[in-house]
Amino acid sequence: MAPGYLGAIFLTGFKSMLKKALQFLLFLSIGVVILTLVFRSQNAAFQEQCRLDGVPSDQCSLTDKLMHDFSTIHYGWLVMVIAAFTLSNIFRALRWQMLMEPLGYRAGFANSLLTILLGYFANLGFPRMGEVVRAGTLAKYEDIPVEKVMGTLVVDRLMDFVCLFVVVGLAFLFEGQTLLHFIGQNRGGAEGGLMQNTLVLTALGLMAAGVAALWIFRGKLMHLPVYQKIAKLVKGFWDGLRSVFKLRSPGLFLLYSAGIWLMFYLQCWFNLQSFPPTAQLGAGAALMVFVFGTLGFVIPSPGGMGTFHALAIAGLALYGINGGDAFSYANIAFFAIQIFYNIVAGVLALILLPLLNRKSAA
Repeated sequence: MAPGYLGAIFLTGFKSMLKKALQFLLFLSIGVVILTLVFRSQNAAFQEQCRLDGVPSDQCSLTDKLMHDFSTIHYGWLVMVIAAFTLSNIFRALRWQMLMEPLGYRAGFANSLLTILLGYFANLGFPRMGEVVRAGTLAKYEDIPVEKVMGTLVVDRLMDFVCLFVVVGLAFLFEGQTLLHFIGQNRGGAEGGLMQNTLVLTALGLMAAGVAALWIFRGKLMHLPVYQKIAKLVKGFWDGLRSVFKLRSPGLFLLYSAGIWLMFYLQCWFNLQSFPPTAQLGAGAALMVFVFGTLGFVIPSPGGMGTFHALAIAGLALYGINGGDAFSYANIAFFAIQIFYNIVAGVLALILLPLLNRKSAA
């Protein structure tokens, strides 16, 4: 083999590794920067509160408070958090198996579950990398074409998007007044029902005007490249949803989907119960905090680092939880699942997958 050819292969591999390393550093930097900004803002507020309370600055450390708050956790509730997250992964594995059946493949439950855990582990390093790792690993161990596995993940994520939309709708239906009251207090605006609030009425009016404009000018818009791209995405989205009803048991598929998100919600509620300053919050408050925290994972950063903290703190502010306690809650919730659970489960998956499949092959 010619030295020049070997050099080209080496250079291509080096560029690929460098690109991945730079991507990792970029996403990690985003998470670290956001988390640092959150810590600084909460530390400044904490120092100001200490000053108002007459506490000396050398006895007022947000880091010390964080360490103390970790010691006050009710670990029985954290066990429930881990149980809820585990059950959500089991439901996801069962749902994934159903998606592969119409393609003529029956993936093993153990491989489906362990590759899901491996995907969460991968997301700690590279946001959105989990789907690629999950699909590639299952394709390898189940001998399924990787493009077919990726196709099932598209439907999997579409259902998560629909469920998130439903959860957001429920949160604003049951707790929207709390959000509007908070906005009104901070802007000095008037309170009132959802349909009496100027902000809500303005937003609804703009949405109605936008829909009307799209309908009126649809003939001209259809020829625009951006319209065609959006239409293609919407069609793909709709085709993906329709494929759910072609499954052998669409009702069971929808039940698994509801179960996944119910466990996510309970995971948030149990986390709130585990920390004394947030334990008094009810089911409705947990729903709103859950929505805020989940949106923090949508923004690309390793495992939601920083973004989850910022939005969880914002959600808890609606219910009068001070920034210091909210910051502690966000760290407790983040460490319980993203750091402890996903690292331990990911390492176990790396160990168990080759062992289980070696036995199967034998």
